[in-house]
Amino acid sequence: MKCGIGGPQLRVFGRAVYALARISDEFWFDPIEKGLFLRSVNSSRSAYACIFFSSMFFQHYSWRNSPELCLNENSVRLKCKLTIKAVLPVFRYSNSLEKNVNKCNIYTNFKECHIVFQLFCKHGIVKTHNLSFQECEPLQAVFAKHLCPNVLKIHSRQLSDILIHFPTYQDEVTLSVTPLKACFKTYVEDEMDFAKEMRTKIHLEPEEFEYFQVGVDSEVTFCLKELKGLLAFADTLSTSISVHLDVSGKPVAFIIEDMMVEASFVLATLADIENKESSHHSPHLSQEQKR
Repeated sequence: MKCGIGGPQLRVFGRAVYALARISDEFWFDPIEKGLFLRSVNSSRSAYACIFFSSMFFQHYSWRNSPELCLNENSVRLKCKLTIKAVLPVFRYSNSLEKNVNKCNIYTNFKECHIVFQLFCKHGIVKTHNLSFQECEPLQAVFAKHLCPNVLKIHSRQLSDILIHFPTYQDEVTLSVTPLKACFKTYVEDEMDFAKEMRTKIHLEPEEFEYFQVGVDSEVTFCLKELKGLLAFADTLSTSISVHLDVSGKPVAFIIEDMMVEASFVLATLADIENKESSHHSPHLSQEQKR
């Protein structure tokens, strides 16, 4: 696999890596003929992220550049797992990357088990990062978004403006929806620290959304950390986010569908108080690849 990124796309790709860093310390580099998947899942398997870059996103994209990956008429699928800490320095200061870097080439060195990130900077400076990978089948969340009775669509900037009202120490937030309104509010535990007893509640009318469909009254609680990474990534695209949710205890999905980029973040939600299980209900994960 070999591809090149330049201009504003370089900042978008860098933000994608940082969004995955909110999920886990590891991520999968999963190229296919139509483009590149970046996948990540946390250690407790309560959060899964997948970002897909179409081949048209890149300045150039070649999936079968390595002869050793082409055996007879069949191509061997590369399934590379990297540590996120190794990749983050490559895209440090993502906001200014496009000003200081003219182009970034990414290619696989199959024999050395390396993914190479080569940055062509101003003044003729070239930075080359050879990052080791582990060949490993990527996990994939099994989530049927079309079965969710509730779908909300809102611009990423508007959603960011809503969540900025929640304090930084707030780990989780609750989203409740009815056919008449939606509400983001502080998740309150039975034993809450009185020093952190600030409660926030923001009501939204259906007209404030780009799309608003609620078939079942619902209230779900999920982690903010992973969502904030997605929002920072979505801001670089200036696009909308679709929220697919069911009842409490079932996963909630935040989905971006842009022309050349797609992203899906699936987060576990807290089970209902009446439910005997007190932990998060995690999304079902599979290693079976179906496309």
